[in-house]
Amino acid sequence: MSLKSISIKPTTTQSPTGIIVMLHGWGANCYDLEPLAEALNLPEYQFEFLDAPFPHPQVPGGKMWYDLESDNYEGLEESRQQVMDWLGELEQDTGVPLSRTILSGFSQGGATILDVGLRLPVAALVSMSGYLHCEPEPTGDRLPPSLIMHGIQDPVVPIAAAHQVRDLFQALGMSVQYREFTMNHAICPEEIALFHQFVRGLNLGEV
Repeated sequence: MSLKSISIKPTTTQSPTGIIVMLHGWGANCYDLEPLAEALNLPEYQFEFLDAPFPHPQVPGGKMWYDLESDNYEGLEESRQQVMDWLGELEQDTGVPLSRTILSGFSQGGATILDVGLRLPVAALVSMSGYLHCEPEPTGDRLPPSLIMHGIQDPVVPIAAAHQVRDLFQALGMSVQYREFTMNHAICPEEIALFHQFVRGLNLGEV
C-alpha cells in the first residue's frame, strides 16, 4: 500500500465486523494511538493505525499530514489524495466495504478524517481534539454520523474549533454527537468509553 500502517486483526475467529482507521496527530506517528486498539475493547473490529506521509521538521521520527506552519498548508492536497487512495486499497485488500469503515483521528489526524470522511461513503467519523482545515466539501447522498470530542482546556486546538465542526456538520444535516471533557490536548478514559459506545451504536454487524 502507498502509506504505512499498523494492522491489528480482530481477536475473534470471525471476519471483521468493520475496520477502524486511526490517524495520529502532528509530530506523532502510527505507533502513537496503537494502545487504543486494546483500550476500546472492540474485539470483532480490525484496526489500522496509519502513518502520515511527511516527516515532521522538528520531531525525530515524527510525521505530519501536512505542514501546519506553512501559509497554504503545504502537502494537504497530496496527503488527502494518498489517504483516499489508501482507503480504496484497503477496501480491495480486505473485502470490507467503506460502509463498514470508521475513520478516527486525533488533532491534525482528526482534521484529516473530517475532510476525507465527507468525500467517501464511510460508516462514521470520530474526531478527538480535531478541527477543520478547510471548508467541508461533502460528496454523495449520505453523510456519515459523527462523534466530536474535545477538551475544554485544550491550549493547542481551542474548544471553539470543535464548536465550528459541530455547527457546520449539523448545518449540513449530519447526525452529530458532541461531547466536551475537562482535559487539555489529550485523550481521557471517558472519551474512550464514549468512543466504544458510539461504535456499538452503529450496529455495523447488521449492515
